[in-house]
Amino acid sequence: MKNTLILLLIFVVALLYSCNNSSKVEVKDTSEMHQASSEEVEALIEDFILVEEGGTINIPAGFYEITSQLILDNIDNVSIIGAGMDETILSFKSLTTGGEGMKIVGNNILLQDFSVYDAPGDGLKSQHCENITFRRINATWTNGDKSKNGTYAIYPVQCKNVMIDECTASHSRDAGIYVGQSENIIVKNCTAFGNVAGIEIENCDNAEVFDNYAYDNAGGVLVFNLPGLIKADARGTKIYNNDIIENNHENFASTLSGNNGNAVTQIPPGSGVIILAAKGVEIYNNRILRNKTVGVTVASYQITQLPYEESNGWSPYSYDIWVHDNEYERPSSLPDLTKELGQLLSMKNAHGPMKTQDLVYDGIFDDARGSSILDNPMNVCFQEEEMDELHFTLFELSNEISEIKGYADPSPFNCEYPVTVDVSPVVNL
Repeated sequence: MKNTLILLLIFVVALLYSCNNSSKVEVKDTSEMHQASSEEVEALIEDFILVEEGGTINIPAGFYEITSQLILDNIDNVSIIGAGMDETILSFKSLTTGGEGMKIVGNNILLQDFSVYDAPGDGLKSQHCENITFRRINATWTNGDKSKNGTYAIYPVQCKNVMIDECTASHSRDAGIYVGQSENIIVKNCTAFGNVAGIEIENCDNAEVFDNYAYDNAGGVLVFNLPGLIKADARGTKIYNNDIIENNHENFASTLSGNNGNAVTQIPPGSGVIILAAKGVEIYNNRILRNKTVGVTVASYQITQLPYEESNGWSPYSYDIWVHDNEYERPSSLPDLTKELGQLLSMKNAHGPMKTQDLVYDGIFDDARGSSILDNPMNVCFQEEEMDELHFTLFELSNEISEIKGYADPSPFNCEYPVTVDVSPVVNL
């Protein structure tokens, strides 16, 4: 009878959250803006085709209805500059060919002062770029049905030396600001809201994420290392001085496919920071407030229960992690139960059913490095002020859910593991 009542509670709460937890779409009223003529739109498309190395594409203020992708194809030293995020808006709602709204391939690229609306795929994608700057870019979707929105808003992938500064990303069905398989990255002074994941660093080396505001996403900030990618293993991310607040949005990533999509669909709404199969991550001086399920989660890839192969140096474990000197506040709302991971965190933790957790470690470790999790073989360290007042859970996982146990003692993980990151190639971009 007790198990039946718990299952009934899970169902009822999950139903309430799935019905009521939605984000208001906040977009600029464009009706009073200059509506670019078809000639002005064609001229802009032509500028992308004809721009030469060292050139600048200036996009005057106005609302541009664009029906084809804007592509910069292997041209270096180009600046693409609008009149401001609220002054130059490129709408791809009527795009009939291609996926991304804007696709950039080239080196020494500056993208600045414009907005990208309603791309059918990714909002603004850059690939194989060295030295690329996104500054005061807004990428969003104005649809009510977010499951049909594009995947990533701002999306550099397989790039080197990436600066993302003063940007806004919202309403993507995966990650608002996503940096993948890249090296030397700074994400700063940005705002991400209404996405499944606010800011995601995936399979990257040398990243700093600081002075950002991530709110009203399902998950605020993610550091993932996923299998099966060209850049397999990666190391070195610092997350500091961020406001990671009330990331309690529903997870609407159900239409995604592939390893990344499957992992993102499992994010329980109410997650502040999630570390998954990542190495060398330091999280400090953040305000991690009122995320209804968990503040910080450190997990290995096995917890997703997705298939994987250890190849090209990739491993499923998280290790060399240091979480310290952050501020936490648990909300009065109940944790989320719409995802299995949320049910685990909420129902099997060390503090009782339906309790929000501040810090969670899944306790999965490589037995080649040690025989007991209490010896901390993976170098996972938690050093928060007043640890005894926080909800900390170490899980002991088994194949039988009835055997899952949660332990509240953080003392085996009271250690330091400073992470070295070198983003000097990015500082002056």
